[in-house]
Amino acid sequence: MFERFSKDARAAVIAAQDQARGLNSPVIDVEHILLGVLASADHPLAILLEQHGLTLDAATSALSAGIDQPGSEPFGEEDAEALRSIGIDLDAVRRSLAETFGEDAVERPTADSDEPRGFLARLRGNHIPFTPGAKKTLELALREAIARKDDRIATEHLLLGILRAPSAVARGLVEAHIPIGDLRAKVLDLLDRAA
Repeated sequence: MFERFSKDARAAVIAAQDQARGLNSPVIDVEHILLGVLASADHPLAILLEQHGLTLDAATSALSAGIDQPGSEPFGEEDAEALRSIGIDLDAVRRSLAETFGEDAVERPTADSDEPRGFLARLRGNHIPFTPGAKKTLELALREAIARKDDRIATEHLLLGILRAPSAVARGLVEAHIPIGDLRAKVLDLLDRAA
């Protein structure tokens, strides 16, 4: 399938991996593909997105803010209480991990760090897998291109796939700037004009 991707679309998928790594995500998800599209969109699409305030900086900031919000920690107080009810002391587990793997083993790294830290980041190495939702997004981009009888998959098709993908996070990032239906119509218009 990747042989059908335009240069910009390939760059977007590579940028998605870079964005996931920069946000210290263990996987590439739909929102990372959106960030990749925002980082790699060709001129007409980039202008369209910027006109609505949907930029890489805006989306990255919103995504980072969501990561840092209270309650987004992997184990919050409710989780600790639930574990205590079955005899597991979460603080003791954290201390044991820190003793075994180092103080930063369970820390959430900052979004601007150059090197992934933490136990999971060290285990996964350089490979970051795509989630089923991200894979579905790429499939939907292919379907969009086929439905239009386009001979290649461009960043516009990736964006159309993102808009159809089952991702509340990606939808929220887009809808904070423009309704999904409106953006879809404008992207289709861009593709029609380019054809």
